Amino acid sequence: MKEELVIKAVIDNLDDVNFFIHKSIEQFDISKRTLMQLDLVVEEIFVNIASYAYSPNTGLVKILLETEVEPLSISLTFIDSGVPYNPLEKSDPDVNLSADDRQIGGLGIFLTKKLVNNMSYQFVGGQNVLQLTKSLQR
Repeated sequence: MKEELVIKAVIDNLDDVNFFIHKSIEQFDISKRTLMQLDLVVEEIFVNIASYAYSPNTGLVKILLETEVEPLSISLTFIDSGVPYNPLEKSDPDVNLSADDRQIGGLGIFLTKKLVNNMSYQFVGGQNVLQLTKSLQR
């Protein structure tokens, strides 16, 4: 199944993004743990786009959603025309350091990489294209 949402990249629209995703996968009876992980990932990516891609202005983000049944998984592609930014180029934070000794930032993308099965980025045709794939556990 393939679905698409085009929405203004503002933090206030996060609930609408989550509703779109939840509605698209509700038939699969996903575990609460998996749904919470998916919500964390979506929040991290969408809020980053809303906060930084078009700053100080706003723009649109297109979210392509595709589900596979065997094995059960979801693919989310976030596409925006904001400032080029590859989150995969940012080095992972040293989580062995105390919070006081660690640099600010980077934990959200680090967590996202840990919670998804695959994450890729391209800058194509003037657009950031970030694709995430996650197995869905029932």
